[in-house]
Amino acid sequence: MSGGEVASLIVAVFWAILVSFLAVVLVRLAQALRQATKLVADVTEQAVPLLGEASTALRSAHAQLARVDTITADVQEVTANASALSSTVAATFGGPLVKVAAFGFGVRRAVNLQAGDRTKTRTVLVGKALPGRRRRGSKG
Repeated sequence: MSGGEVASLIVAVFWAILVSFLAVVLVRLAQALRQATKLVADVTEQAVPLLGEASTALRSAHAQLARVDTITADVQEVTANASALSSTVAATFGGPLVKVAAFGFGVRRAVNLQAGDRTKTRTVLVGKALPGRRRRGSKG
């Protein structure tokens, strides 16, 4: 055997090892692709019902929000009506009630003054009583 034949034999063995290595890599790649395809099919199989349920839930939430919007508008209208009614009642009865209360206070004070009971009236300014008759009594 000459040197050229030995060299070609070495190259042929090297190419056989390289082709075997590439065949193993391709087989593993094919297995990985099969598993990926199966995984995608399983995910698709589970995702389709989930998307249907999510769509149903979203429609239901939208319907509930529409109902809440209607309720909110009704409550706003009731609040406006209650405010108007409160203003009307205050305007109708507020003035006369204040006048009746003031009249009653004036009558009570006039009756007390006519009866001579002046010791019970005290004027209070900024939280302090003006000098007047002090009560004397025992403490404790």
